[in-house]
Amino acid sequence: MNYSPYQVFDREYWAELRESVPLTLSALELKQLQGINERVSIEEVCDIYLPLSRLLNLYVTNRIQRRLVRDQFLGRKVAKVPYIISLAGSVAVGKSTTARILQALLQCWSEHPKVALITTDGFLYPNAHLKEHGLMKRKGFPESYDINALVKFVADIKSGHGRVTAPVYSHFSYDIETDQEMVVEQPDIVILEGLNVLQSGLEYPNDPHRVFVSDFVDFSIYVDAETANLENWYVQRFLQLRESAFTDSSSYFHHYAKLGEGEAKDVALNIWRTINGKNLVENILPTRERANLILTKGQNHQVHQVKLRK
Repeated sequence: MNYSPYQVFDREYWAELRESVPLTLSALELKQLQGINERVSIEEVCDIYLPLSRLLNLYVTNRIQRRLVRDQFLGRKVAKVPYIISLAGSVAVGKSTTARILQALLQCWSEHPKVALITTDGFLYPNAHLKEHGLMKRKGFPESYDINALVKFVADIKSGHGRVTAPVYSHFSYDIETDQEMVVEQPDIVILEGLNVLQSGLEYPNDPHRVFVSDFVDFSIYVDAETANLENWYVQRFLQLRESAFTDSSSYFHHYAKLGEGEAKDVALNIWRTINGKNLVENILPTRERANLILTKGQNHQVHQVKLRK
């Protein structure tokens, strides 16, 4: 007998769990939340993300009620602690779009109107450090992150600190923005999006510390898709960027804009197979079963299955 720690829902059943949750996003607002090479429809929001928003609201509301009981028992108010939702998955799977949609939907609930979105890209080591240690082609792998700084950031949030800052990463310059920072001031919810948010000691065998980001997370989501689809989406996104962002002479990847379509496709495939695909197999995919919820996408980018941990 095969045991699964998950309840599995097809798209139709999951959509019914929305119940009466209203749609608070317009088509224009949804378009502004989407990344390159992604086409999330209003129907997708209604069928997948509104039920998920309802589930998360129930979890957060329950947390708020338990906090009130604790404060009543202690006879004093304890520092407000945000509810942390982590969102993991491969490069090109659409994590950022999913995170932005969830942020937009969750902040419409009256119980928790302040929702912060942080990406772990800001905790990548600067390029100067990566070059010095021969890690430029390992960007996104566990060793390319300042994991101690990331853990401290999440720990400070969970400690109820009034003001916590995070570094900002630019995909345009492909480096940390030294003159910018993200400020987090006691939100109700923090969505932490990144490749490494479900990783633990297994991915950091030589790291002396024993505390990881996943230790501070209240609810975790993994966005999943077949590897062949991920590879195709990555290549298509690369080709689109070649005709848009890469054409800017100040872009880190400007040199790719000069490639012909065939050459650009070969470059993208090589990057995927030697870096992103390899990182997926070695470090990201093994964390999938740690998630509380798994969204599985099909070839058309639509979610066709949802798994919720029992």
